[in-house]
Amino acid sequence: MAEPALTLLRLGGVVVAGYADGGGLDPALAPRPYLHPVRTLDGRTVTDAQPPDHPWHLGVSIGVQDVGGANLWGGPTYVRGHGYTARADHGRIEHAGFPAREDDGFHEALRWLGPDGRLLLGEHRRVRARPVPAGWELGLTTALTNATGGELSLGSPATNGRAGAGYGGFSWRLPAAPGPWVRTPVAAGEQRAHGSVAPWLAWTDRAAGFTVALAGADDATRADPWFVRVGDYPGIGSQLAARHPLVLSPGGTVTRGFRALVADGVLGDAAVGEWAGAGLSSGRAGRAPGR
Repeated sequence: MAEPALTLLRLGGVVVAGYADGGGLDPALAPRPYLHPVRTLDGRTVTDAQPPDHPWHLGVSIGVQDVGGANLWGGPTYVRGHGYTARADHGRIEHAGFPAREDDGFHEALRWLGPDGRLLLGEHRRVRARPVPAGWELGLTTALTNATGGELSLGSPATNGRAGAGYGGFSWRLPAAPGPWVRTPVAAGEQRAHGSVAPWLAWTDRAAGFTVALAGADDATRADPWFVRVGDYPGIGSQLAARHPLVLSPGGTVTRGFRALVADGVLGDAAVGEWAGAGLSSGRAGRAPGR
């Protein structure tokens, strides 16, 4: 069942993405707002949500599996020495309002709550769509602020003992694809691209006829390793806590900014690199709507 739409993103009257509430999801999925469906300008869908293999994967979303012991990612929790374990530790991320909203983007306030309803994090999120020569670009910036009054640790399965599974933060679940072409400027394929630090990461689905590329919008984001899955499921993202937990002091904030190119067709490395470089030089990456 489709989740209620909070808003839509439009470019020139064309709807390029829906933004779902997520509030009605099963608690074990860590309910949260998410972008889905995201489409190319020609209408090709480039996201998946609630797939049978990982129903807690929700289009383009922000989530962290270990927020001070609370699961804000969904699904089983990775427990050191025990592996993935079903636990009643799921929190939820609630939409708390749009301080600003336009056709091509919005500012959003969100509340990250633990399983007992305790406020763990406050979030300010900015989302914006804009046309670029190769297609269109999604800009997303998230600022997470510790609201607990004490230190708060943000972790991942990797920080809890599962090496290489530092997923958490920005995540993009893609539609199933036969043999996608995934690469960075210096590494091709899942094994080499996963965990690499590079200016951009690209996923091309030749059969479906689209390319999605990601790039960090600031130095801190560009320093995080990429996350890539092809064999287990089609997904890309960034690793906020790749090896060690990220610890926030009381009232401390961590900010990450992303740019995503959504394009029809098969884009080569030169075209992706041109897009990534143009965004850096223009200084427009992640610009807030109406500013």
